[in-house]
Amino acid sequence: MAGPSLETDRLLLRPFREEDHAPYAVMCADEEVMRHIGTGVTLSAPDAWRSMAVILGHWALRGYGMFAIEVKATGELAGRVGFLDPPGWPGFELGWLLGRAHWGNGYAYEGAKACLDHAFVALGRERVISLIRPGNTRSVRVAERLGERLAGEVELLGSKALVYEIRA
Repeated sequence: MAGPSLETDRLLLRPFREEDHAPYAVMCADEEVMRHIGTGVTLSAPDAWRSMAVILGHWALRGYGMFAIEVKATGELAGRVGFLDPPGWPGFELGWLLGRAHWGNGYAYEGAKACLDHAFVALGRERVISLIRPGNTRSVRVAERLGERLAGEVELLGSKALVYEIRA
């Protein structure tokens, strides 16, 4: 199961496809994009492929996951947004990543808002968190605009992450 698609005014949130690999690899190779993601290191093109495979596998195993963000007007891959909750994770997480060329357009908020609504309505979630590295002010702004509030911090992948949460 690759997952459903969601739409907003400007975005199509859809499953990743093979042709997304090249633009996704460019995003994942950008130090500024990856600075606050995972362990903060860039990914090679083969590692970006594996990342896409993990995303698709999360859908198959959990029935939810990350969507590819496609800009409707251009068909461009802008990034990813959606859910993570692998074994041992601190909770049902809503996360996002945008390629630098797409920063400042409101796509992270727009995609995350559609996902948040989906989590509460279609998935019946009572609580959603976003794990944000200290210093990632852009993501903090997105989380706060979504209505999430700082609820604590956790150790994640070897360093501290702030836990922002919202309840249905």
